[in-house]
Amino acid sequence: MKVLITGSAGFIGFHLAKLLLAEGFTVHGYDGLTDYYDPTLKQNRNKILITNPNFTSTTGMLEDEDKLYKAAKKFKPEIIIHLAAQAGVRYSLENPRSYINSNIVGTFNVMEVARKERIKHLLMASTSSVYGANLKMPFVEKDKTDAQLTIYAATKKANESMAHSYSYLWKIPTTMFRFFTVYGPWGRPDMALFKFVSAIINNKPIDIYNKGEMSRDFTYVDDLVRSIYLLINKTPYNSDNSENLNKDNVSTVAPFRVINIGNSTKIKLLDFIDIVEDVIGKKAIRNYMPMQKGDVMSTWADTSILQNLTGYHPNTNVRDGVKNFVNWYRKYYNN
Repeated sequence: MKVLITGSAGFIGFHLAKLLLAEGFTVHGYDGLTDYYDPTLKQNRNKILITNPNFTSTTGMLEDEDKLYKAAKKFKPEIIIHLAAQAGVRYSLENPRSYINSNIVGTFNVMEVARKERIKHLLMASTSSVYGANLKMPFVEKDKTDAQLTIYAATKKANESMAHSYSYLWKIPTTMFRFFTVYGPWGRPDMALFKFVSAIINNKPIDIYNKGEMSRDFTYVDDLVRSIYLLINKTPYNSDNSENLNKDNVSTVAPFRVINIGNSTKIKLLDFIDIVEDVIGKKAIRNYMPMQKGDVMSTWADTSILQNLTGYHPNTNVRDGVKNFVNWYRKYYNN
């Protein structure tokens, strides 16, 4: 099966491409290799992927509709997995326009490619941030999601709405993933675990927002990409069967589904930092900060639909996941 992955040199896209190649897929990556964070990290991920003869890639921006379409038309994918985006909740406070360009315009271009090329299944990344100010826990896909707290989250919610309309209009089977705090080897330097580990090892202070009084559903990257892999053939079809709707989240008018991918475990931030310190064998210099704009108090995924569809749910113990990241970090940076 031929799969086009946008964001293939990114953290999640890299791990997904590796998994699909190991499972015998032919993969074409499309990535802008932008400098939002150290592009060397992206280039090194890409170097690993291109050693596989079943992987090819195009360097280009999502906003470049012509280049994206030409890459897809030449490769002729059966499946598109759209992971490329302008990421980062906090960066969206500084540079909101980049989120409109990448996440709105770029995603529209991907959907146009899916329409023109008659893709069998379009799978696209959303985020747990769409739950925003919701207080009901754990988060369930059918919960109302109208209170996003950042432009990043708002663009992702817009992506879900755009995708539903295209799914309805053009009968494109579409699955939207809501990711929950993904971490692991080759992670992004702007994410909490990377920043904590780098600071502790290099004797620098770590910033702890809201004095650590928050919690997250930390999801190990291998579990996440395994979930995506298992969902590739779980194509959504609209249903008016009430029994199916009770166990699923398929639209009643379109072949469209939204699905949580998380570890289903709520971990306090201070407990997470304790684990990081223990794994490294060194105490952090803690700089307690007030709550930052756009942050939410907690995230926690209900993954019943994922389990019902695939028989699988993310389950890597956070201590094991942190160990894997620290081992990778020390080896990669010789530290």
